[in-house]
Amino acid sequence: MNRTTLPQLDKILGKEFPCLDHGFVRLIDYMGSDEAIVQSARVSYGKGTKQVTQDRGLIRYLMRHHHTSPFEMVEFKFHCKLPIFVARQWIRHRTASVNEYSLRYSEAVNQFYIPEPEVIRLQSKINKQGRSSESVPSDLQQEVLSILKKHAQKAWDDYEELEQADLARELARIHLPVSLYTEWYWKLNLHNLLHFLKLRLDPTAQYEIRVYAEVLAEIVKTAVPLTWEAFEDYSLYAETFSRQEVEMMKETLGKLSSSSDWENIGLSKGLSKREVTEFIEKINTENNGC
Repeated sequence: MNRTTLPQLDKILGKEFPCLDHGFVRLIDYMGSDEAIVQSARVSYGKGTKQVTQDRGLIRYLMRHHHTSPFEMVEFKFHCKLPIFVARQWIRHRTASVNEYSLRYSEAVNQFYIPEPEVIRLQSKINKQGRSSESVPSDLQQEVLSILKKHAQKAWDDYEELEQADLARELARIHLPVSLYTEWYWKLNLHNLLHFLKLRLDPTAQYEIRVYAEVLAEIVKTAVPLTWEAFEDYSLYAETFSRQEVEMMKETLGKLSSSSDWENIGLSKGLSKREVTEFIEKINTENNGC
């Protein structure tokens, strides 16, 4: 039995996609495709449908109704090089297999993340865990860069001194800053990767990890275009409403148009008849006690 391959991914296997000043993302291996998702959902059908429109409709149904297990049939393995502080954010997604470069066994590499001047910002007064969008005076930018470079160089000089004294690597490393680059292999299924991207593509995510998320997103989009389309429509650019907000919308929208009007609008936006029907059910003021 031959392994399913995707020519568009085979072309980029092992290719480095640069991130930040010294980082990268490389696709090392993959398993599955859009077809694998519909096959697992239609397990009783064997090979499943060969009609793209039917596959698209099923994938959108699965995404819309949060049937996640079929998306777990697709997997990716990446090789990433990233600053340690980005890695510590990244590892909070505990749904992957990770093997990281060890400074106990191997020597550190003299590469530290130094941001571009334009991404140096003040603390946001709205988002307590992020930077503001306001520009910073160039003299302050240069001062920040000078401090970062000075301390990175001092940390490296001290590390080399301890190494030359034959101090154990596990001790020599402990003062190195989180701007130091690390590397790892990161393997996970598509469902968990999409969850990662949902959070890390958000405009409020830290710029540095968002850079990596954007590269990963392009690879996923290339690998599973039908799934990516559904992900954009039903997750990435979708919104979640509370029960009270839904009740408010039902009461308001129910007074505006008939079902036939909503159907015409939905079809004009590219929704299927089934998607339009489900939408009408959501706003039907006679359902769900509203």
